[in-house]
Amino acid sequence: QLACCCGTAACSLCCRCCPKIKQSTSTRFMYALYFILVTIICCVMMSTTVANEMKTHIPFYKQMCKGIQAGEMCEKLVGYSAVYKVCFGMACFFFLFFLFTIKINSSKSCRAYVHNGFWLVKLIVLAAMCSGAFFIPDQDTFLNAWRYVGATGGCLFIVIQLILLVEFAHKWNKNWTAGANHKQVWNGMLALVTLILYSIAVAALVLMALFYTRAEGCMYNKVLIGVNGGLCLFVSLVAISPCVQNRQPHSGLLQSGVISCYVMYLTFSALSSKPPETILDENNWNITICVPEFSQGLHRDENLVTGLGTTILFGCILYSCLTSTTRSSSEALRGIYTTAETEVARCCFCCIPDGDGDTEEYIEKRGGQAVVYDEKKGTVYSYAYFHFVFFLASLYVMMTVTHWFQKFFTGTWSIFWIKMVSCWVCVCLYLWTLIAPLCCPTREFSV
Repeated sequence: QLACCCGTAACSLCCRCCPKIKQSTSTRFMYALYFILVTIICCVMMSTTVANEMKTHIPFYKQMCKGIQAGEMCEKLVGYSAVYKVCFGMACFFFLFFLFTIKINSSKSCRAYVHNGFWLVKLIVLAAMCSGAFFIPDQDTFLNAWRYVGATGGCLFIVIQLILLVEFAHKWNKNWTAGANHKQVWNGMLALVTLILYSIAVAALVLMALFYTRAEGCMYNKVLIGVNGGLCLFVSLVAISPCVQNRQPHSGLLQSGVISCYVMYLTFSALSSKPPETILDENNWNITICVPEFSQGLHRDENLVTGLGTTILFGCILYSCLTSTTRSSSEALRGIYTTAETEVARCCFCCIPDGDGDTEEYIEKRGGQAVVYDEKKGTVYSYAYFHFVFFLASLYVMMTVTHWFQKFFTGTWSIFWIKMVSCWVCVCLYLWTLIAPLCCPTREFSV
């Protein structure tokens, strides 16, 4: 394990009974672990409950805060500005590695050794970057500029999330469809999962119509809920249309069901960020409308959006660690997949079974989990693109945890339209994966 921390050896678990792990997967899991660790720290910084508990239970709390120059009650270590600074350090960490790993095609180069090892050193560098952000001069100017960078990167990562979801849905459908050729139980499982996905999407649509609209007013909410619901229905019909099925037989309702659920989440996220509308009641008092009554003054819908967004983010990060998404995702967007005849159906379809993928040239056993060095002939994923995705994910975490400018743009429509336009871009991107073979008939879109 010392060679893993301070050398080029791949990380592995100490338990010998664990299944063998590929070096490429081990590396991506370690970066994901760093990412999750910083994300948890950001969530703790935004939690008022944790801050209050620290004040109550830590002896000499006030003196400690003054000693580390974090303010009288450590106010510099909590809240929006603290999260922005920590995420700035993490984003810089991944962006520097993105620049460092550009055009690495061999795992035997010096830069590849740094990418795949020296985990303790990289942890120290990450901690130093996150801590150093608190000493940036002219904090106000920095925060004003950095939040716009975060918004841009967060929007780009929403598109990356959709790319991962499109690939995930296509891979899921293709794998279980291959099993249906041998056992009908796979057809039943496909139908059940598709029904569950559309039930979730419809339930979300009904709940948003119930809680975010009322008979008078809320025209924006009514129109946008109806438009986004109609877009989900439209892409579902396109996915099963004969012209699309002729060119892409693996396209189906499972993929559009996944996308519909994601669109409903983005719609809910946008509606929760919209400035509240007020009207006069019969007593000439201003009352807030178009928001759920249970969330008024409590921000419960915003917390739910943050929780769902973080869950989807972690799911995408985990999926990117289990598969070489940096290459297969681009193929998914072009409609290129392996033939179903060579596919072996399995419930855990994201994990490559033994014998699949790259040839196992060298297996190292150090008394713990066996490590398969699967990059002897070349890299199996793009190192630079992997780090760039994590750079965008760092910005997305920053915006999600801080409720997307909610502190800085209360009472404006900026963030509402950012999220809504992102939702429409996602729908258009998925729609393009369906109609691309029809628009470009001379290109090869084999499935």
